[in-house]
Amino acid sequence: SEDPSVTLFREYLRIDTVHPKPDYDAAIQFLECVGTNLGLACQKVEVCQGRVVLILTWQGTNPCLRSILLNSHTDVVPVFEEHWTYPPFEAVKDSQGNIYARGTQDMKCVSIQYLEAIRRLKAEGKSFARTIHLTFVPDEEVGGHKGMEMFVQRPEFRALNVGFALDEGLASPSDTFSVFYGEKSPWWIKVKCVGSPGHGSRFISNTAAEKMHKVITSFLAFRESEKQRLKSNSSLTLGDVTSLNLTMLEGGVSFNVVPSEMAASFDIRIPPTVDLKTFEEQVATWCHDAGDGVTYEFHQKCMDQHITSTEESDPWWKAFSGVCRDMKLQLKLEIFPAATDSRYIRAVRHPAIGFSPMNRTPVLLHDHNEFLNEQVFLRGIDIYAHLLPALASVPPLPAE
Repeated sequence: SEDPSVTLFREYLRIDTVHPKPDYDAAIQFLECVGTNLGLACQKVEVCQGRVVLILTWQGTNPCLRSILLNSHTDVVPVFEEHWTYPPFEAVKDSQGNIYARGTQDMKCVSIQYLEAIRRLKAEGKSFARTIHLTFVPDEEVGGHKGMEMFVQRPEFRALNVGFALDEGLASPSDTFSVFYGEKSPWWIKVKCVGSPGHGSRFISNTAAEKMHKVITSFLAFRESEKQRLKSNSSLTLGDVTSLNLTMLEGGVSFNVVPSEMAASFDIRIPPTVDLKTFEEQVATWCHDAGDGVTYEFHQKCMDQHITSTEESDPWWKAFSGVCRDMKLQLKLEIFPAATDSRYIRAVRHPAIGFSPMNRTPVLLHDHNEFLNEQVFLRGIDIYAHLLPALASVPPLPAE
Protein backbone atom coordinates (compact mmCIF):
# COMPACT_ATOMS: atom_id res chain seq x y z
CA SER A 1 0.00 0.00 0.00
CA GLU A 2 3.04 2.28 0.09
CA ASP A 3 3.12 5.13 -2.42
CA PRO A 4 5.58 4.19 -5.23
CA SER A 5 7.35 7.54 -4.80
CA VAL A 6 8.08 6.69 -1.17
CA THR A 7 9.32 3.25 -2.18
CA LEU A 8 11.70 4.83 -4.70
CA PHE A 9 12.91 7.29 -2.07
CA ARG A 10 13.68 4.50 0.38
CA GLU A 11 15.55 2.55 -2.31
CA TYR A 12 17.76 5.56 -2.96
CA LEU A 13 18.39 6.04 0.77
CA ARG A 14 19.74 2.50 1.02
CA ILE A 15 22.60 3.31 -1.36
CA ASP A 16 25.56 3.99 0.91
CA THR A 17 27.07 7.26 -0.32
CA VAL A 18 28.61 8.20 3.02
CA HIS A 19 32.06 9.74 3.22
CA PRO A 20 34.91 8.90 3.15
CA LYS A 21 34.07 6.17 0.60
CA PRO A 22 30.73 7.03 -1.03
CA ASP A 23 29.40 4.50 -3.52
CA TYR A 24 28.89 7.05 -6.27
CA ASP A 25 28.72 4.41 -9.00
CA ALA A 26 25.65 2.79 -7.44
CA ALA A 27 23.95 6.16 -6.96
CA ILE A 28 24.58 7.27 -10.54
CA GLN A 29 23.41 3.90 -11.91
CA PHE A 30 20.21 4.13 -9.84
CA LEU A 31 19.42 7.72 -10.87
CA GLU A 32 20.30 7.11 -14.51
CA CYS A 33 17.89 4.16 -14.58
CA VAL A 34 15.09 6.30 -13.12
CA GLY A 35 15.79 9.09 -15.60
CA THR A 36 15.92 6.75 -18.58
CA ASN A 37 12.58 5.22 -17.58
CA LEU A 38 11.15 8.73 -17.51
CA GLY A 39 12.40 9.40 -21.03
CA LEU A 40 14.99 11.94 -19.93
CA ALA A 41 18.21 12.40 -21.87
CA CYS A 42 21.31 11.37 -19.91
CA GLN A 43 24.84 12.75 -19.86
CA LYS A 44 27.72 11.94 -17.51
CA VAL A 45 30.61 14.33 -16.96
CA GLU A 46 33.71 13.19 -15.06
CA VAL A 47 35.02 16.42 -13.56
CA CYS A 48 38.01 14.60 -12.10
CA GLN A 49 38.96 10.98 -11.53
CA GLY A 50 36.14 9.10 -9.83
CA ARG A 51 33.89 12.16 -9.57
CA VAL A 52 31.00 12.13 -12.03
CA VAL A 53 28.18 14.63 -12.48
CA LEU A 54 25.00 13.07 -13.86
CA ILE A 55 22.81 15.33 -16.02
CA LEU A 56 19.23 14.35 -16.84
CA THR A 57 17.41 16.60 -19.31
CA TRP A 58 13.77 17.24 -20.16
CA GLN A 59 13.97 19.17 -23.42
CA GLY A 60 11.81 22.28 -23.70
CA THR A 61 9.83 23.32 -26.75
CA ASN A 62 12.07 26.38 -27.16
CA PRO A 63 15.60 25.16 -26.35
CA CYS A 64 17.06 28.57 -27.20
CA LEU A 65 15.62 29.94 -23.95
CA ARG A 66 17.66 29.74 -20.78
CA SER A 67 17.03 26.56 -18.82
CA ILE A 68 15.89 25.63 -15.33
CA LEU A 69 18.53 23.78 -13.30
CA LEU A 70 17.46 21.41 -10.51
CA ASN A 71 20.57 20.55 -8.52
CA SER A 72 21.13 17.99 -5.79
CA HIS A 73 24.13 16.17 -4.35
CA THR A 74 24.48 12.43 -4.01
CA ASP A 75 26.84 12.22 -1.01
CA VAL A 76 25.93 12.16 2.67
CA VAL A 77 27.84 12.82 5.88
CA PRO A 78 29.19 10.12 8.23
CA VAL A 79 27.09 8.53 10.96
CA PHE A 80 27.65 7.32 14.52
CA GLU A 81 25.48 4.22 14.41
CA GLU A 82 25.42 3.75 18.19
CA HIS A 83 23.29 6.92 18.44
CA TRP A 84 20.71 5.81 15.88
CA THR A 85 17.45 4.07 16.79
CA TYR A 86 17.44 2.26 13.42
CA PRO A 87 20.32 1.35 11.09
CA PRO A 88 21.05 4.56 9.14
CA PHE A 89 21.10 2.95 5.70
CA GLU A 90 18.04 0.71 5.93
CA ALA A 91 15.41 3.46 5.50
CA VAL A 92 13.14 2.06 8.20
CA LYS A 93 9.65 3.57 8.26
CA ASP A 94 7.91 3.63 11.64
CA SER A 95 4.19 3.49 12.39
CA GLN A 96 3.90 7.29 12.11
CA GLY A 97 5.36 7.25 8.60
CA ASN A 98 8.72 8.68 9.65
CA ILE A 99 11.52 7.37 7.42
CA TYR A 100 14.86 7.11 9.23
CA ALA A 101 18.05 7.20 7.19
CA ARG A 102 21.10 9.33 6.53
CA GLY A 103 20.17 11.60 3.65
CA THR A 104 16.41 11.79 4.27
CA GLN A 105 16.70 15.56 4.72
CA ASP A 106 20.16 16.19 3.24
CA MET A 107 19.29 15.82 0.44
CA LYS A 108 18.15 12.60 -1.22
CA CYS A 109 14.54 13.64 -0.62
CA VAL A 110 14.90 16.56 -3.03
CA SER A 111 16.53 14.41 -5.72
CA ILE A 112 13.57 12.03 -5.76
CA GLN A 113 11.03 14.84 -5.42
CA TYR A 114 12.43 16.46 -8.58
CA LEU A 115 12.15 13.18 -10.47
CA GLU A 116 8.69 12.30 -9.20
CA ALA A 117 7.35 15.78 -9.97
CA ILE A 118 8.60 15.36 -13.54
CA ARG A 119 7.05 11.88 -13.69
CA ARG A 120 3.68 13.39 -12.75
CA LEU A 121 3.95 16.27 -15.24
CA LYS A 122 4.98 13.99 -18.10
CA ALA A 123 2.12 11.59 -17.27
CA GLU A 124 -0.25 14.55 -17.56
CA GLY A 125 1.13 15.24 -21.03
CA LYS A 126 2.66 18.57 -20.04
CA SER A 127 5.47 20.31 -21.91
CA PHE A 128 7.11 23.68 -21.36
CA ALA A 129 9.08 26.22 -23.32
CA ARG A 130 12.19 26.05 -21.16
CA THR A 131 14.39 22.99 -20.85
CA ILE A 132 14.72 21.47 -17.37
CA HIS A 133 18.08 19.98 -16.39
CA LEU A 134 18.65 17.87 -13.28
CA THR A 135 22.23 17.66 -12.02
CA PHE A 136 23.36 15.13 -9.43
CA VAL A 137 26.78 16.12 -8.14
CA PRO A 138 29.40 14.51 -5.86
CA ASP A 139 31.36 15.76 -2.88
CA GLU A 140 29.10 18.62 -1.73
CA GLU A 141 29.50 17.49 1.87
CA VAL A 142 33.29 17.94 1.68
CA GLY A 143 33.18 21.38 0.07
CA GLY A 144 32.20 20.63 -3.52
CA HIS A 145 35.77 21.20 -4.71
CA LYS A 146 35.72 18.00 -6.80
CA GLY A 147 32.09 18.47 -7.72
CA MET A 148 30.14 21.63 -8.49
CA GLU A 149 33.12 23.97 -8.12
CA MET A 150 34.86 22.21 -11.01
CA PHE A 151 31.68 21.53 -12.98
CA VAL A 152 30.63 25.20 -13.33
CA GLN A 153 33.94 25.91 -15.09
CA ARG A 154 33.43 23.24 -17.74
CA PRO A 155 31.93 23.64 -21.22
CA GLU A 156 29.30 21.01 -20.39
CA PHE A 157 27.91 23.28 -17.70
CA ARG A 158 27.96 26.34 -19.94
CA ALA A 159 26.10 24.31 -22.58
CA LEU A 160 23.21 23.90 -20.13
CA ASN A 161 22.45 27.61 -20.69
CA VAL A 162 21.16 28.04 -17.13
CA GLY A 163 18.69 30.81 -16.40
CA PHE A 164 17.62 29.90 -12.87
CA ALA A 165 18.60 27.18 -10.39
CA LEU A 166 17.01 25.42 -7.45
CA ASP A 167 19.21 23.71 -4.85
CA GLU A 168 18.91 22.50 -1.28
CA GLY A 169 17.59 24.37 1.72
CA LEU A 170 16.78 23.28 5.27
CA ALA A 171 13.88 21.73 7.12
CA SER A 172 11.68 24.07 9.15
CA PRO A 173 10.11 23.01 12.47
CA SER A 174 7.33 25.60 12.05
CA ASP A 175 4.56 26.03 9.47
CA THR A 176 6.81 28.23 7.33
CA PHE A 177 9.13 27.06 4.56
CA SER A 178 12.70 28.35 4.59
CA VAL A 179 13.91 29.89 1.34
CA PHE A 180 17.58 30.85 0.96
CA TYR A 181 18.62 33.58 -1.46
CA GLY A 182 22.28 33.80 -0.47
CA GLU A 183 24.97 32.15 1.60
CA LYS A 184 27.72 32.96 3.99
CA SER A 185 31.28 32.98 2.72
CA PRO A 186 33.15 30.10 4.42
CA TRP A 187 36.68 30.97 5.57
CA TRP A 188 38.93 28.34 7.10
CA ILE A 189 41.90 30.05 8.72
CA LYS A 190 44.94 28.46 10.35
CA VAL A 191 46.91 30.71 12.69
CA LYS A 192 50.51 29.76 13.51
CA CYS A 193 52.39 31.13 16.47
CA VAL A 194 56.20 30.80 16.72
CA GLY A 195 57.96 31.50 20.01
CA SER A 196 60.86 30.65 22.29
CA PRO A 197 61.22 26.96 23.21
CA GLY A 198 62.76 25.52 26.35
CA HIS A 199 62.38 23.32 29.39
CA GLY A 200 58.91 22.94 30.86
CA SER A 201 60.14 23.89 34.36
CA ARG A 202 61.06 27.51 33.47
CA PHE A 203 59.17 30.78 32.93
CA ILE A 204 60.31 31.30 29.36
CA SER A 205 59.39 34.59 27.75
CA ASN A 206 57.77 35.10 24.34
CA THR A 207 56.40 31.57 24.03
CA ALA A 208 54.17 30.32 21.26
CA ALA A 209 51.54 29.40 23.85
CA GLU A 210 51.31 32.96 25.21
CA LYS A 211 50.79 34.31 21.71
CA MET A 212 48.26 31.60 20.95
CA HIS A 213 46.36 32.54 24.10
CA LYS A 214 46.04 36.12 22.83
CA VAL A 215 44.95 34.93 19.40
CA ILE A 216 42.28 32.61 20.76
CA THR A 217 41.04 35.28 23.18
CA SER A 218 40.58 37.79 20.35
CA PHE A 219 38.85 35.32 18.04
CA LEU A 220 36.52 33.95 20.70
CA ALA A 221 35.67 37.43 22.04
CA PHE A 222 34.41 38.28 18.57
CA ARG A 223 32.50 34.98 18.53
CA GLU A 224 30.80 35.90 21.80
CA SER A 225 29.84 39.36 20.52
CA GLU A 226 28.18 37.85 17.41
CA LYS A 227 26.47 35.23 19.54
CA GLN A 228 25.03 37.93 21.80
CA ARG A 229 23.99 40.04 18.80
CA LEU A 230 21.98 37.10 17.48
CA LYS A 231 20.49 36.37 20.89
CA SER A 232 19.43 39.94 21.59
CA ASN A 233 17.74 40.63 18.25
CA SER A 234 14.81 38.35 17.43
CA SER A 235 14.69 39.62 13.83
CA LEU A 236 18.12 38.12 13.11
CA THR A 237 18.74 34.53 12.00
CA LEU A 238 21.96 32.53 12.10
CA GLY A 239 22.54 33.55 8.49
CA ASP A 240 22.69 37.24 9.48
CA VAL A 241 25.67 37.03 11.81
CA THR A 242 29.25 35.82 11.45
CA SER A 243 29.79 32.43 13.08
CA LEU A 244 33.25 31.50 14.29
CA ASN A 245 34.50 28.32 15.91
CA LEU A 246 37.87 27.04 17.04
CA THR A 247 37.98 23.58 15.47
CA MET A 248 41.58 22.33 15.78
CA LEU A 249 44.64 22.88 17.99
CA GLU A 250 48.13 21.64 17.21
CA GLY A 251 51.50 21.84 18.94
CA GLY A 252 53.87 20.35 21.44
CA VAL A 253 56.12 17.29 21.56
CA SER A 254 56.34 16.42 25.24
CA PHE A 255 54.93 17.39 28.65
CA ASN A 256 58.25 18.91 29.73
CA VAL A 257 59.14 20.81 26.56
CA VAL A 258 57.86 24.30 25.77
CA PRO A 259 57.04 24.11 22.05
CA SER A 260 58.47 26.51 19.50
CA GLU A 261 55.29 26.47 17.42
CA MET A 262 51.55 26.11 17.95
CA ALA A 263 48.63 26.36 15.55
CA ALA A 264 44.89 26.92 15.81
CA SER A 265 42.30 26.45 13.07
CA PHE A 266 39.07 28.40 12.85
CA ASP A 267 35.90 27.81 10.83
CA ILE A 268 34.35 31.22 10.03
CA ARG A 269 31.13 31.81 8.06
CA ILE A 270 30.60 35.42 6.97
CA PRO A 271 27.24 36.82 5.76
CA PRO A 272 27.11 38.82 2.51
CA THR A 273 26.39 42.01 4.47
CA VAL A 274 29.96 42.04 5.85
CA ASP A 275 32.81 43.70 3.95
CA LEU A 276 35.31 40.87 3.50
CA LYS A 277 38.35 43.13 3.08
CA THR A 278 37.57 44.88 6.34
CA PHE A 279 37.03 41.57 8.10
CA GLU A 280 40.39 40.22 6.95
CA GLU A 281 42.02 43.40 8.22
CA GLN A 282 40.45 42.61 11.61
CA VAL A 283 41.93 39.09 11.51
CA ALA A 284 45.34 40.54 10.65
CA THR A 285 45.06 42.95 13.60
CA TRP A 286 44.23 40.13 16.02
CA CYS A 287 47.31 38.25 14.85
CA HIS A 288 49.55 41.32 14.89
CA ASP A 289 48.46 42.25 18.43
CA ALA A 290 49.40 38.75 19.67
CA GLY A 291 53.10 39.44 19.02
CA ASP A 292 55.85 38.70 16.56
CA GLY A 293 55.95 35.39 14.72
CA VAL A 294 52.19 35.13 14.40
CA THR A 295 50.94 34.40 10.88
CA TYR A 296 47.76 33.09 9.29
CA GLU A 297 46.92 31.18 6.14
CA PHE A 298 43.69 30.28 4.40
CA HIS A 299 42.65 26.70 3.74
CA GLN A 300 39.41 28.01 2.26
CA LYS A 301 38.56 31.59 1.36
CA CYS A 302 35.29 32.11 -0.48
CA MET A 303 35.05 35.71 -1.68
CA ASP A 304 31.78 35.45 -3.60
CA GLN A 305 28.92 37.42 -2.05
CA HIS A 306 26.33 37.25 -4.81
CA ILE A 307 22.73 37.02 -3.70
CA THR A 308 19.63 36.12 -5.70
CA SER A 309 16.91 38.72 -6.14
CA THR A 310 13.69 38.25 -4.17
CA GLU A 311 12.06 41.35 -5.63
CA GLU A 312 8.66 40.81 -7.25
CA SER A 313 9.98 42.64 -10.30
CA ASP A 314 12.38 39.75 -10.90
CA PRO A 315 10.67 37.28 -13.29
CA TRP A 316 12.23 34.18 -11.71
CA TRP A 317 11.30 35.16 -8.17
CA LYS A 318 7.85 36.28 -9.31
CA ALA A 319 7.24 32.80 -10.75
CA PHE A 320 8.53 31.05 -7.62
CA SER A 321 6.76 33.23 -5.07
CA GLY A 322 3.53 33.29 -7.09
CA VAL A 323 3.20 29.51 -6.87
CA CYS A 324 3.90 29.63 -3.15
CA ARG A 325 1.18 32.24 -2.65
CA ASP A 326 -1.28 30.19 -4.69
CA MET A 327 -0.49 27.12 -2.61
CA LYS A 328 -0.68 29.20 0.59
CA LEU A 329 2.90 28.35 1.55
CA GLN A 330 4.34 30.69 4.16
CA LEU A 331 7.91 31.58 3.21
CA LYS A 332 10.75 32.78 5.41
CA LEU A 333 13.56 34.39 3.41
CA GLU A 334 17.02 33.78 4.85
CA ILE A 335 20.75 33.73 4.22
CA PHE A 336 21.90 30.10 4.41
CA PRO A 337 23.92 29.70 7.64
CA ALA A 338 26.41 27.17 6.24
CA ALA A 339 27.45 26.55 2.63
CA THR A 340 25.96 24.61 -0.29
CA ASP A 341 26.76 24.20 -3.97
CA SER A 342 24.51 27.19 -4.66
CA ARG A 343 27.47 29.45 -3.98
CA TYR A 344 29.30 28.09 -7.02
CA ILE A 345 26.22 28.57 -9.20
CA ARG A 346 25.78 32.17 -8.03
CA ALA A 347 29.50 32.80 -8.49
CA VAL A 348 29.11 32.24 -12.25
CA ARG A 349 26.25 34.75 -12.27
CA HIS A 350 23.21 32.47 -12.23
CA PRO A 351 20.37 33.16 -9.76
CA ALA A 352 19.84 30.26 -7.36
CA ILE A 353 17.35 29.60 -4.58
CA GLY A 354 17.91 27.08 -1.80
CA PHE A 355 14.64 25.32 -1.06
CA SER A 356 13.83 21.94 0.47
CA PRO A 357 10.04 21.69 0.97
CA MET A 358 10.08 20.34 4.52
CA ASN A 359 8.04 22.23 7.09
CA ARG A 360 6.80 20.95 10.46
CA THR A 361 10.03 18.93 10.51
CA PRO A 362 12.89 19.15 13.02
CA VAL A 363 16.22 20.21 11.48
CA LEU A 364 18.26 16.98 11.57
CA LEU A 365 20.75 17.46 8.74
CA HIS A 366 24.03 15.84 9.87
CA ASP A 367 22.37 14.79 13.14
CA HIS A 368 21.58 11.39 14.63
CA ASN A 369 18.23 9.80 13.74
CA GLU A 370 17.75 11.95 10.65
CA PHE A 371 14.23 11.36 9.37
CA LEU A 372 11.52 12.69 7.10
CA ASN A 373 7.82 11.89 7.32
CA GLU A 374 6.41 10.31 4.18
CA GLN A 375 3.52 12.80 4.02
CA VAL A 376 5.94 15.75 4.14
CA PHE A 377 7.96 14.06 1.40
CA LEU A 378 4.87 13.54 -0.78
CA ARG A 379 3.74 17.13 -0.23
CA GLY A 380 7.15 18.22 -1.52
CA ILE A 381 6.53 16.40 -4.79
CA ASP A 382 3.25 18.26 -5.15
CA ILE A 383 4.99 21.58 -4.50
CA TYR A 384 7.62 20.91 -7.17
CA ALA A 385 4.90 19.76 -9.57
CA HIS A 386 3.49 23.29 -9.30
CA LEU A 387 6.82 25.14 -9.22
CA LEU A 388 8.38 23.54 -12.30
CA PRO A 389 5.64 24.52 -14.76
CA ALA A 390 5.75 28.13 -13.52
CA LEU A 391 9.55 28.39 -13.77
CA ALA A 392 9.79 26.56 -17.10
CA SER A 393 7.08 28.83 -18.51
CA VAL A 394 8.64 32.18 -17.59
CA PRO A 395 8.20 34.31 -20.75
CA PRO A 396 11.30 35.13 -22.81
CA LEU A 397 13.47 37.70 -21.08
CA PRO A 398 14.87 40.79 -22.85
CA ALA A 399 18.32 39.17 -23.09
CA GLU A 400 16.78 36.12 -24.77
